[in-house]
Order: sequence, then C-alpha cells, then structure tokens
Amino acid sequence: MEDSKIIALYFARDEQAIRETDAKYGRLCFRVANNILANDADAEECVNDGYLGVWNRIPPTRPVHFSAFLCRIVRNLSLKKLAYLSAEKRASNAALSFEELEQVLPDHCVASDAGEQRLGQLISDFLRAEKADARNVFLRKYWFFDSVSDIAARYGFSESKVKSMLLRTRNRLKDYLTKEGIPV
Repeated sequence: MEDSKIIALYFARDEQAIRETDAKYGRLCFRVANNILANDADAEECVNDGYLGVWNRIPPTRPVHFSAFLCRIVRNLSLKKLAYLSAEKRASNAALSFEELEQVLPDHCVASDAGEQRLGQLISDFLRAEKADARNVFLRKYWFFDSVSDIAARYGFSESKVKSMLLRTRNRLKDYLTKEGIPV
C-alpha cells in the first residue's frame, strides 16, 4: 500500500493503518531498533511503541516521508531504551558508534538547544556535500547503527575499506565543524 493511503488511514483513525505500517515497514523498524538494542524482545517493544507514537502524531502531522518519520520515532524510542538499559548493557552497536563519534562532536552538556540545532544542520550540510558512498556508509553506521560487517556486505566493500571510509569521514567532519566554529 502506498504511504499516502496509509497516512489517510491514520487520519481516518482506522486501526488498519497500523497493520499496513507493520506489513510495509515492520522489518525496517525492527532492524533499526535491534541494531541499537541488540535484543529482539526490546527491539520488538520499541517497534510496537513506535506504532503507537505514529498513531498519536498522525493527525495532526502529515509526514512527507513516512518511512523516515516512522524510523525516527522507533530510533528515538530505542535510544531512550538503550539509555535506560545502559548500566547493564554497553556493548551494542549504538554504544560503540557513539564512542567513535565522541572525538568528533562537541560535548552535548555545553550545547544549548539552538547550538544542537545548528550542529544538526551543519552535519546535514556536511553529509550532503560528501560523495554518495561515504555518506551512505556514515549514515548506515551512525544513524541505523549497522555493524561494519553488515555495511561491507550491503555495499560490496571489504570491512577494512568501510573502517577506513568511516575514519576519513569522521576526520573530515571534525575539520568541517572546527572550520565552522564548533569547538570539538
């Protein structure tokens, strides 16, 4: 079913919207959540909570890119769940990815909401200027929290090439942010 029809079902408050969302995007949402949490039960819980979040946001919101809207909700719920569980579980792909980015991004404790918004815009601008391969690998690692081996398999690269691409992209991002006046 097309996204516009699924969104229309949400606006009609038809529960079929959730079934259609799950049929079309359930596997994607589960993968996003499971890449962060590394636990099937917790990932499934976040996906289901994500469907509830979509139900509560549509209406009034009418997302232009429904899959991105849905994945963002599931991703944010998964990150909150990871923070809750982090005292016991620190070895997920998300935790390792955050550790890699700590050297590039400023401390969130010193950034205001406006500063975080500017930082987000700068990162988006940086990624738009990157070559497609570098941008896609970066997003798979730091947005979807795919493992290096999964990224390598997806794009037909060796794992060492993926690691090298990530390192170079992080270094370029760090240089870009420094040039834009963001203390790193």
